[in-house]
Amino acid sequence: MPGRSTLYRILGVCAVAASRIAFRSHILYDVDSVNFALALHRFDPAAHQPHPPGYFLYVCLGRLVNLAIPDANAALVAISVAASCGAAWMIHMLTEEWFGERPALIAMVLFVFSPLCWFHGIVALTYIVECFFSALAGYLCWKVYTGNKAFLVPASLTLAVAVGFRPSSGLFLAPLWLLSIWRMDWPRRWLALLVAGAGTLAWFLAMTAMAGGIGQYFGSLAHLWLTIPAQRTTLSSPALAVARLFTIGWVFVLCFGAAAAFLFHRSKLLSQSRDRRTFILVWIAPGFLFFTFVFFAFINSGYLLVLAPPVFAWLSAQIYAFMSAERRPVLRRAVLAAGLAVNCAIFIWAPLYCSYRSVRGFERNLRAVTRDFRERLDPAKTLIVGFDSHFLGYRHAGYYLPAFVTVQYPEVSYNDGKRVFLMHAGDTQVVRSFSAGGFDRFVIFPLPAGGEFTAYDKKVQAKIGAGGVSDAVIGESRALVGPVSALPLLFPSTADTMPAGRPGGRSRTGGAAPQR
Repeated sequence: MPGRSTLYRILGVCAVAASRIAFRSHILYDVDSVNFALALHRFDPAAHQPHPPGYFLYVCLGRLVNLAIPDANAALVAISVAASCGAAWMIHMLTEEWFGERPALIAMVLFVFSPLCWFHGIVALTYIVECFFSALAGYLCWKVYTGNKAFLVPASLTLAVAVGFRPSSGLFLAPLWLLSIWRMDWPRRWLALLVAGAGTLAWFLAMTAMAGGIGQYFGSLAHLWLTIPAQRTTLSSPALAVARLFTIGWVFVLCFGAAAAFLFHRSKLLSQSRDRRTFILVWIAPGFLFFTFVFFAFINSGYLLVLAPPVFAWLSAQIYAFMSAERRPVLRRAVLAAGLAVNCAIFIWAPLYCSYRSVRGFERNLRAVTRDFRERLDPAKTLIVGFDSHFLGYRHAGYYLPAFVTVQYPEVSYNDGKRVFLMHAGDTQVVRSFSAGGFDRFVIFPLPAGGEFTAYDKKVQAKIGAGGVSDAVIGESRALVGPVSALPLLFPSTADTMPAGRPGGRSRTGGAAPQR
């Protein structure tokens, strides 16, 4: 018969699975989700199938699950649900190891009702997978750190596999692993290095072969880094560090909800072990420094889940100390119940990127727009222009309207000139030029209404100029429509509007073969 702690873990995992499955997304939610879905059929980081650095083992697992679950989104969401269950299990084990059975149960409940973890358990993204590997690696490394030699090889293999799922895990978890193996003797240190190195090399060689070679792989990775993260470091704007600290604090609240208030509560459990304090600091510090000074944005809030497992354990000790006080126990239980209700309300109704309300609203919008385009537009005569947007961008247009040719706006700068991302029939090409002479018109795939999306639409419309595009009603959707002759105003370096019989002249999907 299982012990009481094991029974709690099983019940907790069942609660995690039930809550994630009940609220699961049914459409690829984010642009990165579409990238992962495209990679299930062709792995090519240079074409952002998926985006660099590739997430190779995640894609491989996705392909395996996709064999059993044909729908790409459902397959990837199944991975998120499984990773959520694994993370809950490991967070319970870690908390029990540090603080005991009752704080571990609190940590499990806190994870079940964590708004941010709940959200990432229902969408096709990799952040909850990284949270699971962080919890697993943290638990195994703690065992090594406290002298248990039997966990040395599992900890090293876990690190190698975690990096294959999300390469950033190497940057954030390697210091913790190094700290733990440093307490071993030199033969075991070398063994750990050998196991981690061999495990990483095995998937890395397979990945670069599929990606077209080491040069092409690192070329696409460097291009993405220089285009986005490198432009947003504190070197480019020192004030960003302060803004990111506030953003990280806000994401902390989204992750732990009402439990974030216990940050200011004090528990004797937290001060009993200097080794544990050192371990937690080394676990959290690399990621915290990176997200503060190098790269972080609110829409990437899932990045912080790699740091969440030790915080779940820490907050659970705080909550346990609060609940264990003898004064007013009924009131304290009521406070805890109210906190769980607040967390549910944040996840279900908050007008934020990471809420169930936003997921359902996005799905309604995308279904309506793609239905209208599919029923009212002719793919042979209409080119779709989509924006580089997390929502309703060119990726969603190209994936859910595969009969159309979809081009991403704006053009992308490479060292040797401008190129453009072009989608057709569920695949992506990166081309130096494309011919649109066989089309009659282009339609700009409509962004969500309001705020910065509307402002961006107006900016693009102003770039084309008066008369270049007009507002049109397509079924129940509204979109900007323009003649193909106006395309060079949007794509001055890549668009060719000379008649060529069919789009691309030489092919249906672009004037030139993909040039990486």
